[in-house]
Amino acid sequence: MSTTVRDPAALPRLGWTLVALVLLWPLLRLTDFHPTALFEAGNLTAMGHFLAGFLPPETSPDFLSLLGKATVETLAMATAGIALSILLAVPLGLVLTRSLSIARLGPGRRGWIGQALRAVARALLAVLRGVPELVWALLFVRVFGLGAAAGVLALGITYGGMLGKVYGEILESADARPARALLEAGSGRLAALCYGLLPNAASELVSYTVYRWECAVRASVVMGFVGAGGLGQLMDQSMKMLNGGEAASILVTFLVLVMAADGLSELLRRRLA
Repeated sequence: MSTTVRDPAALPRLGWTLVALVLLWPLLRLTDFHPTALFEAGNLTAMGHFLAGFLPPETSPDFLSLLGKATVETLAMATAGIALSILLAVPLGLVLTRSLSIARLGPGRRGWIGQALRAVARALLAVLRGVPELVWALLFVRVFGLGAAAGVLALGITYGGMLGKVYGEILESADARPARALLEAGSGRLAALCYGLLPNAASELVSYTVYRWECAVRASVVMGFVGAGGLGQLMDQSMKMLNGGEAASILVTFLVLVMAADGLSELLRRRLA
């Protein structure tokens, strides 16, 4: 005699899925999203001609020399920007981490001061990440002129806000009992962080930081279109000259950078596991 096992959560999941689809449909209509347009004969022909212009990729020595220089500049911009963002994110993320608050150990410790500092840090992080890095880049290009300096500052400010928020959330979601025990024993916040929170959160912190570095590489390419240098500026020049072969070589280089970042993240996660 066979018995049929029924999932008690199947009907609620189906209901919420239908609700999500009903809510999504007017949003798709509002954005004039018509996926069938991709498969119309005229559009397929136009896309085919456009993609055919990317073959074969440009491999001349002169262009590869420019490509190598632009790649190094993009990596430098992304790495320096992430380094600056970490300098902003670490102290702000620690301020948000209530697990390191000594005021929570007992009454009479002026807990309102910590709450006020966390509110200020949360508002500052919202401002930093609320303005897109492209807008920051346009601003700093007016100050520093064309070049990677504007991109470094734009990435540092925007990604500092993103990293600070996520750092605080990761540390908050980690097991707080070791850090709390250290604080109750008279330890300082730094020791509670290093020996209480980081052992459980280090892998996730490193993984997210490397992911943000990968995002910074992509963002630095986009900011190159507004004069921040690197692969984006080279891509902008190639597209304006309708040189699809050069654009294809730049895209291949960009793909290699993303794959390298993914491999680095996996390596660091294994080392920290």
